[in-house]
Amino acid sequence: MTLARHVISSVTTTEISYEYLRTIGRNAFLGSHGNGGSSTAYVVETDRGATGWGLPLYDADPGQLIGRSVAELIDPEHGVIDPAAEFLDYPLHDLAARILDVPVYAMLGGAGSPRVRCYTGGIYFDDLDGGLDAIRANLAQDHAFGFRDFKLKIGRGHRWMDTRAGLQRDIEVTRLTRELYPDAGILVDGNDGFTVNGLFEYLDGVADCDLYWIEEPFAERRPDLEALHEHLQTMPSRPKVADGEYDPNEDHVLALAREGLVDVALMDVTGHGLTAWRRTMPLLKAEASPHAWGQPLKTLYAAHLAAGLGNTPIIEGVPGPGYYTLEDGHVVLPETPGFGLNLPR
Repeated sequence: MTLARHVISSVTTTEISYEYLRTIGRNAFLGSHGNGGSSTAYVVETDRGATGWGLPLYDADPGQLIGRSVAELIDPEHGVIDPAAEFLDYPLHDLAARILDVPVYAMLGGAGSPRVRCYTGGIYFDDLDGGLDAIRANLAQDHAFGFRDFKLKIGRGHRWMDTRAGLQRDIEVTRLTRELYPDAGILVDGNDGFTVNGLFEYLDGVADCDLYWIEEPFAERRPDLEALHEHLQTMPSRPKVADGEYDPNEDHVLALAREGLVDVALMDVTGHGLTAWRRTMPLLKAEASPHAWGQPLKTLYAAHLAAGLGNTPIIEGVPGPGYYTLEDGHVVLPETPGFGLNLPR
């Protein structure tokens, strides 16, 4: 069945819920992230009974799409082609893949493996309330859920603790994680909460912990990233630099990647969008790992992007049930059409 034979008959919305494994605490800038929530999903149906659904990139009026053929809105080889339909990027990818009877990652090209390495992004500053025992418990809970790699929030001295005490706690939590999980990949995320000198002190304190990457230590200022690049050459194992999540300028991120100052681009999976990632990936002189925090469905989207476009060795896992299958630290994508999920009721 070709996309041209399907005409959009309705676009409706529905609320979907999600929950985390626990209440997620503070990071360098923000207070508690809660224990879950709900989001609006869009459901797109055609006159031949095909249905696709998913999170929007933003909210817009879908009325002008009614009566249009699916082929006018999305090209399986490139993504959404009509700007008026851009906000339905994920629902239209789901719909097109279901009509074509293939998984989204196969429609994207199948350049990666459908078994995608995935770290937990849920280790926040719970030690501020429960001490290091809270960190131990969170690591153990996420390991039991299936994660084998951990991203640790750092930058406690930016807002929540005295600068020196916060730095020492960041080091202590990192070293504790390495002690408890000697084979894990450890990623750290400063949420732009560090000065250059403060970051260097932290890195010197964890130099033997074999960090996988450093994420958003400070805003993407070229001189600071150049100084970081030089400092990393002195470490026994050089972690990658990951950036570009927060309000990114795509051209700036691509330029930093070309210069070797950013090793992993993080533009958000729904903030940037799947069609935009399909355009960006061939231009990117670095690895990709689309930011997926917020809800577990975004982790599923990131896994399809990784399996479809390749160049994405690891993705962010939002620790919560219902939207993806996790086995031994990897999201395992099914061979079912679309994103492989029925609309939750």
